[in-house]
Amino acid sequence: MKDVVELTLSPEQAYFILMRARAFDEKVAASGQDGGSNPSDDGAVDVLEDTPDDATASELRASIRRLNDDELRDLIALVWIGRGDFSMAEWNEARRAAADIGRERAPRYLLGIPLISDYLEESLSNLGFSLAEYIDEH
Repeated sequence: MKDVVELTLSPEQAYFILMRARAFDEKVAASGQDGGSNPSDDGAVDVLEDTPDDATASELRASIRRLNDDELRDLIALVWIGRGDFSMAEWNEARRAAADIGRERAPRYLLGIPLISDYLEESLSNLGFSLAEYIDEH
């Protein structure tokens, strides 16, 4: 029998953050070299470089900051469960522990977790939600 978990965070919110995190995870350090004369010359690799004017990280931080306290606890708990720190049966314990991260620290904390998008996808999948369906709908 699957564990019953009541999410305050909607699957749509979680998947939106997951997709932003996936784009953030794909960024690489800027090479410091100018790209080709146009995107087709350089394979459009500049889009993968993490530069100070890139909005990917700020969009992800803003998405996390917009969450209310309960949604933020859900998000952190989902990441921890996907990473294996807690099980679904320990949902309430994970949420209580997530409160210790705090609103101010949460965006920096979450952006510092490598593979955050994979952990979210794992947890949401275990709850019966599908990333493929989310992508098809959006």
